[in-house]
Amino acid sequence: MLKSVLVIAGEASGDLHGAALVKELKKLDSEINFYGIGGNKMKDSGVELIYHSDRMSFLGFVEVVKHLPFIRKVQSQLIEKVKVRETKFAVLIDYPGFNLSMAKKLKGLGVEIYYYISPQVWAWGTGRVKKIKELIKKMFVVFPFEEEFYKAKGVDAEFVGHPLVRELSDYQFLSKEELIHRFGLEADKEILLLLPGSRKHEVEDIFPHIYSAAKKISENFNLQIVVACASSVDESLLREIVPDNDYKIIAGYTYDLMKHSKLGIIKSGTSTLEAGLLNLPMIIVYKTSSLTYLIGKTLVNLDNIGIVNILLGKTLLPELIQNDVSSEKIFNEVKIILTDTDKFNSIKKELKKLWDLLGNQNAAENTARKIFQLMNEKS
Repeated sequence: MLKSVLVIAGEASGDLHGAALVKELKKLDSEINFYGIGGNKMKDSGVELIYHSDRMSFLGFVEVVKHLPFIRKVQSQLIEKVKVRETKFAVLIDYPGFNLSMAKKLKGLGVEIYYYISPQVWAWGTGRVKKIKELIKKMFVVFPFEEEFYKAKGVDAEFVGHPLVRELSDYQFLSKEELIHRFGLEADKEILLLLPGSRKHEVEDIFPHIYSAAKKISENFNLQIVVACASSVDESLLREIVPDNDYKIIAGYTYDLMKHSKLGIIKSGTSTLEAGLLNLPMIIVYKTSSLTYLIGKTLVNLDNIGIVNILLGKTLLPELIQNDVSSEKIFNEVKIILTDTDKFNSIKKELKKLWDLLGNQNAAENTARKIFQLMNEKS
């Protein structure tokens, strides 16, 4: 039987990074059989999808509780596959609630577990660190401070670089003129870019507020509104939430939009780091259910939620959370940035430091090589 490896990535960014990792592992051994949870990119890289990640896109305590029967069903099916295929290795990618629960079950079957892209346990307190130490063979982390954090807790962790560095370095960007021409944008107006999230409930919670602010911003600063639509979100949902003709929806060209926009209003998450690396000043927003927020507020131990601010060690970019995600407050923050040229240029200058902080390693290649070595030592 071919060597089989279980791979689990539950959301869009994990799908992207998981696909890159699988491609690198296949270069080392083309006969490894990968299966598990992922999206279209992982499927294209050769992963047999037992469940598509589109079906796993729930976030927050309330949403998870509502989906518990489904989550248990998925986990039991995966465990059955592990037993039938006599799988000895698993690679878990971010997605902590589901993955750490799976890790306990996999460990009980003698599966060796590697974790690529750490859960943000440094934000959520140290409760999960003990679990990681017990269950995970090795953590492959993508921020330098994470290696220090884990090692101080006795966890085997190694900084392998951040996958976005190589991904953005290799990306073939459209020129601004090509972008304008392809999507019929207005050549005489700069772009105000909105990213309301990659999950349906995020978009429903966030998009009405940021669009309302964007409308006022566009009128006051002569900007055109463009919404970057995530692959996991149907464009019709955006039109249903905001039935207005004064904005463009563009899917599949988020990096090009980030590179050529004047300013972004972006839901907290991976997108804010992508935008930061592409030198886009932004307002970071986050809104969830009241119960999820109240529980999270008692657990999170950070001054900032935006990874750009965390990496830079200061609140460079404004963060608006929960009830502060309002048209008025977003407009006021944008006004400060766009009416103060020195502040605007200072933000862009600070964002350039992110490249130095994250280094220039090929994260997928590094991680694949190290996982392959560990798998062969175990075999």
